[in-house]
Amino acid sequence: MTAPATGPVRRRLTVHGTVQGVGFRPYVHRLAGQLGLAGFVGNTGDGVLIEVEGPWQEVDRFCAALAHRPPPLATVTRVAHEELPAAGESGPFAIRSTDRAAGSAQLPPDTATCADCLRELADPDDRRHRHPFVTCTHCGPRFTIATGMPYDRVATTMAGFPMCPDCAREYGDPADRRFHAQPVACPRCGPRLTLAGPGIRPLRDADALATARELLAAGRIVAVKGLGGYHLACDATDPGAVATLRERKERGGKAFAVMCADLATVERLAFLSAAERAALTGPRRPIVLLRRRTPADGLRPADGVCPGSPHIGVLLPYTPVHTLLFGLPGDPPGPRVLVMTSGNRSGEPIVTDDDEARRRLAGLADAWLAHDRPIASPCDDSLLRVRPDGTAQVLRRSRGYVPRPLRLPVAVRPALAFGGDLKNVPCLGAGELAWFGPHIGDMGELSALEAADRAERHLRRLTNVTPELVAADRHPGYHSTGWARRRAGTRLPLRQVQHHHAHIASAMAEHGLDGTTPVIGVAFDGTGYGDDGTVWGGEILLADYTGHRRFAHLAPAPLPGGDAGVANPCRLALARLWAAGLPWTADLPSVTACSPDELALLKRQLERQVACVPTSSMGRLFDAVASLAGLCHRAGYEAQAALELEAAATRARDADAVAYPFGLTAGRALVCDPAPMLRALLADRRRGIPAPVLAARFHRGVARAVTEICRRARGATGLDTVALTGGVFANALLEEKCSALLRADGFTVLRHGEVPPNDGGLALGQLMVAATAPHHETE
Repeated sequence: MTAPATGPVRRRLTVHGTVQGVGFRPYVHRLAGQLGLAGFVGNTGDGVLIEVEGPWQEVDRFCAALAHRPPPLATVTRVAHEELPAAGESGPFAIRSTDRAAGSAQLPPDTATCADCLRELADPDDRRHRHPFVTCTHCGPRFTIATGMPYDRVATTMAGFPMCPDCAREYGDPADRRFHAQPVACPRCGPRLTLAGPGIRPLRDADALATARELLAAGRIVAVKGLGGYHLACDATDPGAVATLRERKERGGKAFAVMCADLATVERLAFLSAAERAALTGPRRPIVLLRRRTPADGLRPADGVCPGSPHIGVLLPYTPVHTLLFGLPGDPPGPRVLVMTSGNRSGEPIVTDDDEARRRLAGLADAWLAHDRPIASPCDDSLLRVRPDGTAQVLRRSRGYVPRPLRLPVAVRPALAFGGDLKNVPCLGAGELAWFGPHIGDMGELSALEAADRAERHLRRLTNVTPELVAADRHPGYHSTGWARRRAGTRLPLRQVQHHHAHIASAMAEHGLDGTTPVIGVAFDGTGYGDDGTVWGGEILLADYTGHRRFAHLAPAPLPGGDAGVANPCRLALARLWAAGLPWTADLPSVTACSPDELALLKRQLERQVACVPTSSMGRLFDAVASLAGLCHRAGYEAQAALELEAAATRARDADAVAYPFGLTAGRALVCDPAPMLRALLADRRRGIPAPVLAARFHRGVARAVTEICRRARGATGLDTVALTGGVFANALLEEKCSALLRADGFTVLRHGEVPPNDGGLALGQLMVAATAPHHETE
């Protein structure tokens, strides 16, 4: 910048990004003071407004630091500068009252307790020793306590906790770490912990925590109120406690996540790469899927924690309550590994309200460890895995990520996308930003629809975005589509987007593609409503944001019983054999898994095509192969058969690199026929080849078929970018094999990172398509 001839300069800066609730104003105040500058800083509806005056060199240094060295939790996306006449101001730099006008400022996610607060928590000489709600400008709740914007204490659920004189002094001291920290509190001003339960005398604070730890050590189940809702906790090393929790929650065989007291405990349970360690200990604190160790030092989770899986989902404490629940030095010993699963019945959203928790979790929990700070929005734990190359694939995007926006490659008109019926997550977009809501879950329950309504309203309040259109899936039976139709009413256009097109658009948007060039989209999942009215799920589409063409697909097979048949992989296997013209011989595990009556009924269904919707689903093919390999015939939870097939394949000791063949048949779209694969798999099984080897050869066969189809698509179109998307690509083994083969063949491969590949990322693609789609995508 050119220096002025003489005198001071004055400059107005408007800072956009995640700059509220992260200590940005205190940082600006200290920076201006260090440089001897006058002026003020204040929150606005759109970000932070600053006016600064002083020598031009110091003003330039100030502006450079704002853009390039913000506070740890801040993200600066843009700084607008405006030169003003110097006002002759020389007084101290000030923090002004917040402008309450509406805007689109960005709120940060909830953040794990920082090291400074943990030190205070454990220090007997600190006034916040053992305070379960210790926090500062660098950590603690944000999204889950915010009731509106701009972000100030009056617009949070801390508004009901007046600060004591000591906290107020810290809050007003520019040199203090808690300067303008909105959740600031101490034992004198609250919040407070309570413990209650049948036959338990109500307890508060330290007594509540100590008794909760005793209950956990005694094999009891405790409902623990966290940042975004309740967890159900029990001792993960106690087989009886784990079995009881599984039975009460009707969990089936689905794995539980565990919380470990510290990193040393994690390392006794699982192998850790540097990237996995960083994910576990970072400020987001998600659940990280880790490879299990052989039990060592007597620390072994009960077999019922993650039955049959080579992986275990692990997270570390992210609130002071969690840290105190494990105990500080000198406390009586308690469990070092806790099952920490969402506080709900299977299929329902996480519970946040205290009265509702006592009602909905009655019969599940033996006691409730609660507190009196309300939760403004539910927010379940996030889940991710780390790939061998160190990149992360988020499988559930919620706490720690929400509501941090994603920057879009093209500007969109204000729109609200409702996602799908499984792993539901809404998405709100405007301009070049999109905001995911928290993970809602499965939409089959009224409570889930109510939770989705609350989440959508909360997102609109925080972003000040009023949608001009609504997007949803095309499936006529989806609850989320009905929800979108009601939300649109007669005022807003409703655009229904084909399921797999939305998956591909989601991957494109995450990778910053503007849509001017289509991609080869490999969209593999369990269920998606197809353009022809059948169930799709094994699709290779040529797609951009404005449309898609079906280049190839898995050969269809009947889906006996429709969606209800998904719980029976043995029936799916027999339907696949029937479609391939292969006999049901008595030596097949899928045949022996069915009773004679079941076999006779299934045969009549298939012959008469009664309740047998055709499906090209790759997810259902994985289920069928899991049954044919003898691994899973009845599924107690979503994707159980596919998960067991992947787990078996990772155990394979198969050095010959055999891949089962798929046929490719030309037509209006290329058809990928699994019949050759099925014949080869059955022949191997009859030769006594073990199930893990069968599973590994199947995975290789799918990856080679994908590569060949993409090669043919490139030959026909010249396109060389492939997007791997859909819930099947949560399978780490398949994703790695497909990626390696495609890259070796010269393709650019797009894999999901922060946006889940499953239906948790669907709404982003709906948003992108709805904002740019021609009228044929509109209902």
